Amino acid sequence: MQLGLDFGRVEALVAGVDEVGRGPLCGAVVTAAVILDPARPILGLNDSKKLSEARREVLSEEIREKALAWCIARAEVEEIDRLNILHATMLAMRRAVEGLAVTPRLALIDGNRCPELAVPCAPVIKGDAQVPAIAAASILAKVARDREMLVLDALYPGYGLARHKGYPTAVHLEALARLGPTPIHRRSFAPVRELLDVVSSRRAPASASTS
Repeated sequence: MQLGLDFGRVEALVAGVDEVGRGPLCGAVVTAAVILDPARPILGLNDSKKLSEARREVLSEEIREKALAWCIARAEVEEIDRLNILHATMLAMRRAVEGLAVTPRLALIDGNRCPELAVPCAPVIKGDAQVPAIAAASILAKVARDREMLVLDALYPGYGLARHKGYPTAVHLEALARLGPTPIHRRSFAPVRELLDVVSSRRAPASASTS
């Protein structure tokens, strides 16, 4: 039975940072930073992808209640298209750390690189499966983004956003080809960009014939 990560690894004033939403074709990339309280353990922390939706929801509320500090931040679609997804993710991570009510003495970042921060930081590959604070951040970010996709599904019906959360599934790609991109789709991502190029090429001869 998976009881979560070793809470003995929680260090005072160390922030865990993670992101959700680098791969989807639409929506913001969402990040979170969490400083856990060693005196208030949270059982069951784990990589958010390894937890059920119901378990993530429960843990998200417990993290918000028990953590010394937490912050959820984001980079919008316009920023992703302007900066590229990597730099937009680094920007959102920096916003999450800077938004903490308590200044950490160290930020541990899930992955193989760190954003530019005013505090010391270090990357941890597969950190969401090793570091409790990073696992907590992954849960907060995942729950926040999933909730947002439910709202966007109601605003943009027909794409199945509530189900696939914007990832490039067959259902999403078919809907995108049939309905076209919405304002929340990332123009810099290949499937969206290629579709826009096709639409543009179809319109070009008509425009030329009237000139």
